[in-house]
Amino acid sequence: MLSLSIATPLPKPFLPLPKSGFAGIQLNQTCLLPPLRGTPAASVVMMAKKDEELKEIRGLTTDEINDQVVDLKGELFMLRLQKSVRNEFKSSEFRRMRKRIARMLTVKRERELEEGINKRLSRKLDRQWKKSIVVRPPPSLIKLREEEAAEEAEKSA
Repeated sequence: MLSLSIATPLPKPFLPLPKSGFAGIQLNQTCLLPPLRGTPAASVVMMAKKDEELKEIRGLTTDEINDQVVDLKGELFMLRLQKSVRNEFKSSEFRRMRKRIARMLTVKRERELEEGINKRLSRKLDRQWKKSIVVRPPPSLIKLREEEAAEEAEKSA
């Protein structure tokens, strides 16, 4: 009779580490995650505002959306100019305007999909629309010019 036995390794006895003058490194507990933007209630309010904005955008016609996109892009250009000449401006406006433009273009694309316009034709129509845009000053610049004209009229009167 043959018998097979499996040998298990014997546990090694615990050996103490050699003594040294190194006391170790003390680590401070720091949070590596970015802080939360706000309370959950604040995020719910933000979502409600976005939903209201989307309802407002969906209520517009496609031509009105195109006009507002042109105006917002002009405003974005004016913000870039203010940034380049180091004027005071709200940096959060960049993100807000880009997001609003994206929402409008998304609604525009949703409508194209409902009409059955494929991606290739959509790009072609978009290029034609961009070529047909007449450059005009953004509303903020028009308002600024009107204010300056009113101030000059007051000074001359």
